Amino acid sequence: MDDLALTDKVSNFIRKNFFVVILASLGMIFFVYGLIGLLGSASKSEDIAIEPSGQEKTTETITVDVEGSVVKPGVYLIRLDSRVKDALIAASGLGNDADRDWTAKNLNMAAKVSDGSKIYIPRLGESVQADVSNSGIVGNTGSISINSSGAQELDSLPGIGPVTAEKIISSRPYGSINDLLDKKVVSEKVFNQIKDKISTN
Repeated sequence: MDDLALTDKVSNFIRKNFFVVILASLGMIFFVYGLIGLLGSASKSEDIAIEPSGQEKTTETITVDVEGSVVKPGVYLIRLDSRVKDALIAASGLGNDADRDWTAKNLNMAAKVSDGSKIYIPRLGESVQADVSNSGIVGNTGSISINSSGAQELDSLPGIGPVTAEKIISSRPYGSINDLLDKKVVSEKVFNQIKDKISTN
């Protein structure tokens, strides 16, 4: 009897409050769907991997050895397009006992520096080694090969710019340095400036 009475009461309540019950049911359904959607979007956001933009530009560097009368002699990493002046700045400049007259006369501050180059600043009264070029840059052999050196190394030679450097490369191979004249790659004036600084090795 009690169960029947309870059922009747519930039925009467539903009939009297039909719209309220419907609205409450719909509200509960929307609430459940909304909760499921919220949890689903949160889960997706956790799965999104943060990728690097790939737009960051890496700066290419070269290694040079700066020795002699400089404040901080040593091996330095500098930008690919650096000049002799930049290499000296990396070494904190000339030392107090640097032969500044020799440096001013022989060191081309605007010359491009190639990877593996050595820049040596003599001290006052010091005899400069024979393999030091007029630009003050010394390579492993003391000369630049016109058969194997890159455009940047060739560009560091006096009187040689990017265009002539590419011309030297495109006219390879060379049996002797005089081939630069025979093939009309450089003028006689430029050849006389670079003949002591180049080789075919």
